[in-house]
Amino acid sequence: MDLVMRRSLSPPQFRCLQGGQDLHPREYMTAMHTRRGQAIPMVDMDRFGRLVAEGVTTVLDSTNTFDPTLEIACRALQWWSGELVKVNTYLTTKDTAGFDLHWDDHDVIVVQLAGTKSWEVRGVSRVAPMFRDAQPTLEPSDSVVWSGTMVAGDVMHIPRGYWHQATRADRLDSGAEEDYSLHVTFGLEQRTGVDWISWLTDQAREHEIFRQDLDRNAEASTMDRLVDELTRLAASHRPEDFLTARQRVQRPSRHRYTGSTFGAPTTVACITEFRPELHIAEDGSVAVVAAGRRIRFAARALPALRLLLSGHPVVVQDVTTATGVNAAGVVQTLLQENICGEVGEDLLSGYTDLLIGAHS
Repeated sequence: MDLVMRRSLSPPQFRCLQGGQDLHPREYMTAMHTRRGQAIPMVDMDRFGRLVAEGVTTVLDSTNTFDPTLEIACRALQWWSGELVKVNTYLTTKDTAGFDLHWDDHDVIVVQLAGTKSWEVRGVSRVAPMFRDAQPTLEPSDSVVWSGTMVAGDVMHIPRGYWHQATRADRLDSGAEEDYSLHVTFGLEQRTGVDWISWLTDQAREHEIFRQDLDRNAEASTMDRLVDELTRLAASHRPEDFLTARQRVQRPSRHRYTGSTFGAPTTVACITEFRPELHIAEDGSVAVVAAGRRIRFAARALPALRLLLSGHPVVVQDVTTATGVNAAGVVQTLLQENICGEVGEDLLSGYTDLLIGAHS
């Protein structure tokens, strides 16, 4: 409740549903007016509280932008999967039904945090469906893959295209004691061959032949040359090249960098969307490749770089002590190039909350 009370939110990022249907925002939203006349959209906590008491499903999209623990969890999944990840939060109270039977155009990992919720998962009715597709996928599959109740701590993976629905309408029949369910879904946005082809079009802009006007009266040999050039372009820019390039150029999301205005940073962490690459040259120098950057360091910096780019929060002085390298200079470069970010208490809690028994 505090998560939505203390932030400016508006649909569709924040939604409320009853009976599987979206409620009009006026039933749970309001506007806070500042002295300068600015209207800031906010959740009306009185109306929202009544909906919670009646029975409602609420959805908060991209919760990782608000919660440090979920931010770190998404980054960890991105480093593991090589795909961009976001997380949505779902709160359902009483015996309210959730979304109707549907499928997603990406894989989801469902984590039940509290309470219980009943699920039905069916097979695909079209292999590898897409959001923008050649034909719509409207008819659910009759094949039930799994049905059951998830309890706190349960995790389920639903591949792209699998039909599914969740509800608490059977909570009395199932003997559920809690009056609510809270779960999060991590969405993994996989790349497809279509994405590779779209990337190829960007590479084609570098070649004059593809920038020329298409002449419907041109000789067949001219068109054949265009096709041949496209074939050569695809052969020299393979799907694996696309996946590698995508990870290397992806810019990091929001992070904290103050330029030592409030003092030199004491704790930092790598904040790139994907794991940085370390390339060691013949002369021993090290190149860090990530976030659209390629930064070269002297060979002696390698032990410090391994710690600083581990994905864990690290104390700068500890790196200096462990490696014998003056880490402050390395850290300053990584901060300026948006490879690392400063870690405060709030962000640090995002790491420690992921580990049972961990402490700051």
